[in-house]
Amino acid sequence: MSSKIFLQNKNSNIVIEKGELISFTKDKKEYIHQKGNKGWRNSDDEMFPVIGPTAKNNFRVHTKNGDAILDQHGLLRELEYSLVSSDENSAKFIKKYTKNTLVNNSKFPVKSTEENLSWPFNFTFEKVFTLKNDILTIEFIISSDEGMPFMLGYHPAFMLSDTGNEILEAGTEKITLKDVYKAGSNAFPVLGTDKIILKNIDKNDLEISTEGFNNFMLWTEVDNMLCIEPITQYTSYTDQKFSEENMSLSTGKNTFSVNIKVL
Repeated sequence: MSSKIFLQNKNSNIVIEKGELISFTKDKKEYIHQKGNKGWRNSDDEMFPVIGPTAKNNFRVHTKNGDAILDQHGLLRELEYSLVSSDENSAKFIKKYTKNTLVNNSKFPVKSTEENLSWPFNFTFEKVFTLKNDILTIEFIISSDEGMPFMLGYHPAFMLSDTGNEILEAGTEKITLKDVYKAGSNAFPVLGTDKIILKNIDKNDLEISTEGFNNFMLWTEVDNMLCIEPITQYTSYTDQKFSEENMSLSTGKNTFSVNIKVL
């Protein structure tokens, strides 16, 4: 049986595999970076419960429940999604974590000194895809104990023309791929906004709008793809300590959403 989920609506088609958005086509044009092409190895992912490299903090995050051991971008991506439900226009996936459970770190030993990761809080993380009127909405629902510290980032990669000439618009700010290259591994920050427009060269423009994030960061090392990442906090250009003093605190249930619209 195929592990792929297909959503269809008017002129749009969505393909999801094990909770990962691997295709968004409209009028037979692809907008999502394809795994196997040069660039990033994935097409989308999440960053939770921290964003950014933790090596500068000795891979430790300080919380009221004790120190957590976390690698770059947390541990959520090391867990597998389970399918909850799906139909022609929607699909819901979930990850569950029990506090202090050790999780194998895929970065060890080549890119990290930490073999196992852990987090001192229980949580469930739901990812819900809905395709309506050719707009894809991705909703993230985090359920946890009230007061749990966290950061959240969504990490989708979009297909580009491979010319290096795309421009992004965020309000009055215009950003080129050269700007993103210069930022390097820190990623280029676009703060205090809930919408970015990708001005495509070889197909329609793309609008990414959000609720709950209020920031983006941009990353790529190649001309054929770009990661446009909604984030709750930007950590790369700061020397902040990774502790709950610099994180959001859960209300018990927190909801965030991203809309992807072909213009």
